[in-house]
Amino acid sequence: MKQKRFGIDIDGTVTCPTSLIPFINKDFSLNITLDDIKKYDLSEALDIPAERCQDWFNEREPDIYWSSPLAEGAKDVLLKWKEQFQLFFISARRSHLLDLTQKWFETKDILYDRIELIGSHDKIKAAKQHKVDIFFEDKHDNAVSIHEELRIPVLLFNTPYNQDPVPSGVIRVDNWAQAEQWVKAWIDSESFIQQ
Repeated sequence: MKQKRFGIDIDGTVTCPTSLIPFINKDFSLNITLDDIKKYDLSEALDIPAERCQDWFNEREPDIYWSSPLAEGAKDVLLKWKEQFQLFFISARRSHLLDLTQKWFETKDILYDRIELIGSHDKIKAAKQHKVDIFFEDKHDNAVSIHEELRIPVLLFNTPYNQDPVPSGVIRVDNWAQAEQWVKAWIDSESFIQQ
């Protein structure tokens, strides 16, 4: 059986989805938690003008990414998966942040086959190019479009900002332990079918 290729988003998936919160609270004099962010678009979620929000994010982006903690359980699962699968981290981060991103992965001891920063939320082309068999995402419309275009399962990490309905090929998980369980069952069923 060929080695499966996993497409994995970074922010809000490998990193804890709360990574932005301390920066938002400090820089905008707010006192919010992740539960207060009901939309993926921060300007909409926080009622801050889009241009101001984008300028803030452009300035703070390197600091936010560098200080982002790993999502709970991500490291253990990813280290196990690296032994048996190919891991392609495909992110909307912009390409000038590649060096910082690779260094962050090194400091966290996360191994990978490739990190691709595409500078856009449209990950379909990169997922196709790398022939990924499954994708891991936190952005609702990305998860849906990747599944619908590529006909692959997409595991959507549950957050307050991605609660719109999903088709059956997008599977909600609350954490990396659930993702690992789902993948094990999926791999087992694929192996059974091929026998």
